[in-house]
Amino acid sequence: MAENGLARREKVLTLESLNPSVKKVEYAVRGPIVTRALELEKELQQGVKKPFTEVIRANIGDAQAMGQKPITFLRQVSALCMFPDLLKDPNFPADAKEKARRLLAACGGQSIGAYSASPGIELIRQDVAHFIERRDGGIPSRAENIFLSTGASDAIVTILKLLVSGEGRSRTGVMIPIPQYPLYSAALAELNAVQINYYLDEDKCWALDIGELRRALKEARQHCQPRALCIINPGNPTGQVQSRQRIEDVIRFAWEEQLFLLADEVYQDNIYAEGSQFHSFKKVLFEMGPKYSGSVELASFHSISKGFMGECGFRGGYMEVINMDPLVQQQLSKLVSVRLCPPVTGQVLLDVVVNQPQPGDPSYQQFSQEKQAVLSSLAQKAQLTEETFNRAPGIRCNPVQGAMYAFPRIHLPPQAVQEAQALGQVPDMFFCLKLLEETGICVVPGSGFGQKEGTFHFRMTILPPLEKLKVVLQKISQFHAKFTQEYSQLQLLGSSQKTAEKQGH
Repeated sequence: MAENGLARREKVLTLESLNPSVKKVEYAVRGPIVTRALELEKELQQGVKKPFTEVIRANIGDAQAMGQKPITFLRQVSALCMFPDLLKDPNFPADAKEKARRLLAACGGQSIGAYSASPGIELIRQDVAHFIERRDGGIPSRAENIFLSTGASDAIVTILKLLVSGEGRSRTGVMIPIPQYPLYSAALAELNAVQINYYLDEDKCWALDIGELRRALKEARQHCQPRALCIINPGNPTGQVQSRQRIEDVIRFAWEEQLFLLADEVYQDNIYAEGSQFHSFKKVLFEMGPKYSGSVELASFHSISKGFMGECGFRGGYMEVINMDPLVQQQLSKLVSVRLCPPVTGQVLLDVVVNQPQPGDPSYQQFSQEKQAVLSSLAQKAQLTEETFNRAPGIRCNPVQGAMYAFPRIHLPPQAVQEAQALGQVPDMFFCLKLLEETGICVVPGSGFGQKEGTFHFRMTILPPLEKLKVVLQKISQFHAKFTQEYSQLQLLGSSQKTAEKQGH
């Protein structure tokens, strides 16, 4: 067929010629349900009548999109670095100006518009190392082991790239928790690595069980070469906080089985449950003595997107590598250099997060009050979410010990499961789509994170403002009750019809 007298040429890149690993990538947090939520928002803007007046996106941990106000001091330093003429403005506090001048002096041309060194600005890497030392009670941290990144996600994928090799039974396998944050499954699919699932114990508040790790590892060694173990602490989507004893157990397991450890610790500031405490993998590793601290390979990750900061859009984060082979670390440096450098705006904001105002500084009081207000509010909302869902028949929610999500288990009537399967949908996706269409509330089906066969869940963030969260929780509970009743009645009706047909014969 010709257009304008020219023969139509076939595309070089088609779905058939596309990299097959890309086709396997799925990322539930921004998947089809979110696409539908965006469509509904546009329909509301166009005046289309819906049973709701707004779409509430409870699908993602985006604090400021949910109404959280930025921490003043973080934005003051960022603004001063972005537009240095503001350094003359008397409305900015002296300590914010001092930090901004110090950071600008470390930038090429004293401008955050300049590229930085590929692993990040040296001064900021030093500040991150000092932060880690303070956090871990004085255990040394070296700037040369710190790599700044475009959020924690970028650093995690970079380490996975180093780990993946081999073909067939020698192909790299990576152990990840189920439920998991879909970054891991997506990255492993893209890299054509083998995903090794180990299941968290929902009946024990999503506990990590060493026996389950051993089971998963033994089975995986039949078909791949397991080389790494990922831990998310505090958990996403499950919200559990690992005990010190469990972290020690994991480190021993990694040492015994010679596995590289990846510790995703981006929610380390988000601890709510009484008796729960954050223990960094690095701190525990070094306190276990030289047998472990001198040999277990570890990469740990942190970010400015979560915690009390919620600065997702700045894309700032870091990783620290421990016991990495020096020759491999050279390759890591080479790999990060291909991307030139992480966003300098994110690096600057990260520096303020790891180098906060101290007692006696002009900004200390306001900074501390704002930080504590965010964390106290999240703790209150974590408890409210757990209590509200556990009052609702057919919904069971473990304590939200940390992070910023609930991952409740929901009962779905057999008739609903059958209808979903007939439509080619996973049952909890079917439920979440109906919830979205009737209430405007967007949550992510548990199947997007992985779950035990025959169980159904959804993940929702606890970030909405308290009064809005109360409404969201009430609407979800009411919708689930209505959904369950409707499909249970359909099942009863179907049973009655079958009985009548039998009697008729």
